[in-house]
Order: sequence, then C-alpha cells, then structure tokens
Amino acid sequence: MKRLASLTAMAAALSAVPVLAQEAAVPTGDTPPPASAEGPAGGIGSAARQVYTPADFTRYAPNNAYDMLNQVPSFQIRDNENLRGLGQATGNVLFNGERPSNKGDDMYTQLSRIPAGNVERIEIIDGATLDIPGLSGQVANIVYRADAFSGQFSWKPEFRAHYTDPLLTRGDVSVRGRSGNVEYEAALSNDDARRSGAGGPTIIYDGAGQIIERRRDVWNTHYDTPKLSGRVTWDPAGDTVANLGGHYQRIYDRYYEDGVRTGPGSSDRLRTVYENEDRWNYEVSGDLQFGVGPGKLKLIGLRRFSHEPYAQEIITTPEGGIATGDRFAQTGDIGETIGRGEYQWKMFGGDWQLSGEAAFNTLDNVASIAVLDPSGTFVDQPFAGGTGGVSEDRYEGLLSFGRKLTDKLNFQIVAGAEHSTITQTGVNGLTRSFFRPKGSISLAWTPTADFDASLKIRRRVLQLSFYDFLARAFLNDGNQNESNNDLRPQQDWSYEAEINKKFGAWGSTKIMLIHREVEDRVDVIPVGVDGEAVGNIAKAKVNAIDWTSTINLDPAGLKGVRVDTRMLYQNTSLRDPFTGEKRQYSGLNDTYISLGLRHDIAGTDWAWGGDAEYSHYQPNYRRNQIDKVWEGPVWASVFVEHKNVMGLTVRAQVRNIANARSKRDRTIYTGVRGESPVAFVEERDRLIGPIFSLSVRGKF
Repeated sequence: MKRLASLTAMAAALSAVPVLAQEAAVPTGDTPPPASAEGPAGGIGSAARQVYTPADFTRYAPNNAYDMLNQVPSFQIRDNENLRGLGQATGNVLFNGERPSNKGDDMYTQLSRIPAGNVERIEIIDGATLDIPGLSGQVANIVYRADAFSGQFSWKPEFRAHYTDPLLTRGDVSVRGRSGNVEYEAALSNDDARRSGAGGPTIIYDGAGQIIERRRDVWNTHYDTPKLSGRVTWDPAGDTVANLGGHYQRIYDRYYEDGVRTGPGSSDRLRTVYENEDRWNYEVSGDLQFGVGPGKLKLIGLRRFSHEPYAQEIITTPEGGIATGDRFAQTGDIGETIGRGEYQWKMFGGDWQLSGEAAFNTLDNVASIAVLDPSGTFVDQPFAGGTGGVSEDRYEGLLSFGRKLTDKLNFQIVAGAEHSTITQTGVNGLTRSFFRPKGSISLAWTPTADFDASLKIRRRVLQLSFYDFLARAFLNDGNQNESNNDLRPQQDWSYEAEINKKFGAWGSTKIMLIHREVEDRVDVIPVGVDGEAVGNIAKAKVNAIDWTSTINLDPAGLKGVRVDTRMLYQNTSLRDPFTGEKRQYSGLNDTYISLGLRHDIAGTDWAWGGDAEYSHYQPNYRRNQIDKVWEGPVWASVFVEHKNVMGLTVRAQVRNIANARSKRDRTIYTGVRGESPVAFVEERDRLIGPIFSLSVRGKF
C-alpha cells in the first residue's frame, strides 16, 4: 500500500505541474504549438488543430508510424470497439483521412507497417469536426506516402529467469513502395508471440479453515502467431481510390502444467494439464471510392474465416495407482461476410452520409467430452449441448449530418436502425428476429487553440461470441456452461465526454468521463435447477474516468526528460443473478495507475527510463464460487536504449523488477454462494520472476 500511495501521489503531482506553470515557448522537438494545416492529399484540411512533423520525433529515432504516434503527448491509441460488422468508425486513428476497411488488424499492426520515412505529418483533430460519422474526441490522422521502395524489421527476443523457455521468434519485417499510381505493402509478423510461465504453491482449506491439500504447480505457454499480410492502393488522378488487402495467419497456442498434490490421509498425486489451441484464419477486404453526382460513393467488401480446434486434457496419477483423466475438445469454424456502401455529399452547409450494411456471421461447432478408462484410452461421453451452429443475418441503415454551428462549435448526428435474425441449430434450435434503433449525437467545442472539449451520446449494440450459445466444459476448474438459445447482444446508452488542455512546451493533459446505461449485460446466469450458462442481466451501469498527462521537463531545465501518467477508475453496478445482491462486473479492472519516465540524453544517441503500473481487479462470479485471478499488483521495468548501433536502434529492458506474482483467491460453496456453506478455499501464490528483453529495429 505504501508503494501504491507513492505512485498515486507522484502521478497526481506530475499531472498538476502544467497547471501551475506558465506556458514557455521553449523548443523541445517534441511538442510544437497548435497549428492548422491545409496540406497535401490525405490531410484533413483546415479542421486540423495540431500538426506534428517528422522533426518533432527525431529524438525518439522512430522506425514506423506507431513509434511516432506513441510519443504524441497525452494521446492514447484506441482500437475499434467490439461492435457489429464494420459500422461507424469507433477507433481514433485515420490513414490519409480514411478509416481502415478491415477487421483482422489492430491499430498497432497497421501503424507499425508504415515506415517513419513515409510519414509526412500527424494531425490531431476532434472527430466530431470530420465528415466521418461515429468519431469524437481526439483523433490522429496519419498522412503518409511511399515514393520509393523501403523496408523495416525488428527482432524482440525475451528471456525469463524461471519456468519459461526463451522467446526467439518474435519479430516482423515489412516493405512498402510505389509504382506509378499504385502503392503496395507486404509484411510478415510474429509480434504477438510470447512465452510465459509461473510456479509455486497453492493451499486448499476446508470450510473450517483447516489445510486439506497442498499443491505445487509449474505452468508455461508457447504462443506464436505468424501472419502474412499485404495491401495494394490504387490512387489515380481524380477522386477515385481503391484498396485491396488481406492476410493469412497461423496461431500455435500450447499450455503445459505439471503439479504434485499432497494431503493428509491420501497418497501423493501427479497431475498434468495440456491444452492445444492451434488454429488458422484469413481475411480479404477491399474498398472502392469514386465520385457520383454531387458526392462520392464508397463500396466496401470483407470476408474472413477462422478454423479453431481446441483440446484440453487433464490426467491425475496417484502414487502406485491407476491414472484417471478427462478431455474436452471442440472444433469451431467461424465466418463473416460484410458488404457496405457509403455515400457522402454536402448540403445545407454541412456533411451528409447515407450508409447501408449487410453482414452474415456463422459458427459451426462440434464438441465432445471423454473420460480416461483404466487402459489409458479416452472414451467419449455424450455432450450434445456443445455441438451445433449459430448464424446471424444483419442489415443496417444510417443517415448522418454534421456541420459547424459556430466558429468554435461543431455538431454531428447519426440516426438509423438494424434488423437481425439469429438462428441456432442443435439442441433446442431457435430462430429469433430483432429490430434495434441506433445512432449518436456529438458536440465539439474549441474555445481556444489550447483547449477543447467534446460530448457524445450514442446507442451501441455490441457483438456476441457465438460460442456462448453452446455448452462448454472448463476441466481445470471443474466448471461447465450449459447451452443458452436465449442469449442476446448487449446494448447500452453511452455518454462520453473528453476534455483536452495543452500547456505549450510543458505538455498536455486529457480527461475522459464515461457513463453507460446497459441493457442485456452478458454474464453467467442460472439455468435449470443447478446449472449455469452465459446469458443476459437486464440492467447494469458503468461509470469511468480516464486521466492521462504528458509532462515535458525541458522548460524546467531537465533537457530531454518526459513523464507520462495515466489514472483509470471504473465503477460498475448490476444485480447478481444468483444472489440478488448488487456487485461489480466479473473480472473488471476497476483501477489502473501508471507512471512512465523517459530521458533522451542531449547530444548523445542514448536514452533511458522506466515505468510502473498498478492494477486492481474484481473477482469472477459463478453459481457456487467467487474467483479472483490476477498478476501484480505492481509491474515495473527499466530500459536503456541506443539509437544508432551501426544504424540500428537497440533497447535492453528488464521487466517485473517489483516482483509481481501470479495469484488466485477462490472460494467454492456447497451450493449457491451467499446461502450455502463454504466447501473449500484455494489460495495460490506463484513466482513469475524477472523478464529480460532485447529489441533490435532497423530499416533497409
């Protein structure tokens, strides 16, 4: 608690520094004053309020657009939300003034494929001032162009002191170029690869607090995600632009756990757990934009598919006895096909867009459970609820209008609806249809060049995981979900405010306030006499505040020193479906505090720094248990970097210097929690240990 208090006090004090200080026009190479820019193609035009050029990032020696955007003061990259289909833009990054027309790549992947040398500038604007429906708050527009062939690469090995194999396969390579009117890119990436592990004791107590079992387990994972991707853009003279892209990815995901269990009156038992989730997926997407009448029409198409086998085996072998075990396996094939059209034009002093979208989603799943017989062979058992199919046909139409109300106030409204039909096959197959209004209202206020605020009210419909309709077993924890044909997508009224304040050479700060009135919250609910399944809770609420600050200490005489802070607090409320009591969301990260320091040493190619973060989580709730699993609570790291080692940027980092551990506190009841005695309590405390990583980045 002393460490947390110190972090909190330091973050609050540093965030307050710009408020107390006077603005100073001291050039830092990091935070240029706000500026408007008409700029070349790909820019937002006069809507841009702040522009960063490559010179503003020189001291960081960036390799790509992600490295650059990551250094924009107080800007947090936000991926598209888990909404349905393509829909409106919900992320906060644009590429040459356009939102990406794919779903398989996150913002990090897309930004990291753009070499820093291709970036002409980064524009920071308020989304509500643009003619792209759905955007609000700070949005970054990456203006880039490839005039010649170029490439970049990175290699990021990692080594852990305990329980884990070295990670040598993490890295990426990408190329980009242009030939006439055609710009192309290709990439091979395994950036998401990881090796993780932990080991240590677990103690089991009975309801009276007596130790009934001791466990010592060690687990580790092997995870690799090689992805081959490419994209071609055709941009001839005029208003026609076409994009075609896609990827193919293999995912190799293995989990291994070995443990010994001992207890009074029983022999020692060796227990092994093995999971295999190797799978593959692909995506193909394209868009074509051209002028039609008074406006422009954009046609978008997308197809993606994922083949997802999964198997979990648990075998327990008593000393001198016969092994027993269980196996759960399933194979799911998930497909999504989307067609979308957007027509934009200007009328009545504002920007209009009419959009229509058709999306077709499918899941075909086959599941089985097996028991290990005395001969060592797994024998299949009936598990009908896990096998079946789910499909949804969805159609959406939206009309948007946005314009300036005054020189300092912008307004945008989106209104429409969706109609969907969900069909489930298998046990108790069911077909249901829904009609849901959708839309949003946004206001953006910019009274001065260094202050802006925005407000957005919207009706959201979230995406479902089709697996949640079907039964599933979780053998390692002794849990099982039943099938539930009545599952519905979560919806909410979302109220979001964003306030941004710049402090010249000192940096900037941003506060986001969020309130949501939720309907059909997806959670675990009771079914039947003593079963449970993924289902819906009628009402819930969410409140959150997210405060980020960047403080440049150049004006204070500390040249090249920068501090980044973030404090996130979330409070949620729902009525527990088992006990009727109010509680927070299962597994919610309700508190997050981070503090980062970077010092680029003036006149040298050296930089050093570190960061620390604290997280607090809510437990997960099921019918007969309260289960809290977390790592931490404090993660901290230090790094040293040289920006020119034979033309390469090399960074060495040590993570987990505060000894974050892998922990679990689980209470199991004999029946419904809250009204039944405690069956047993599980307390886990596993060592993770220090993590050593190296990053080598270069260009060619």
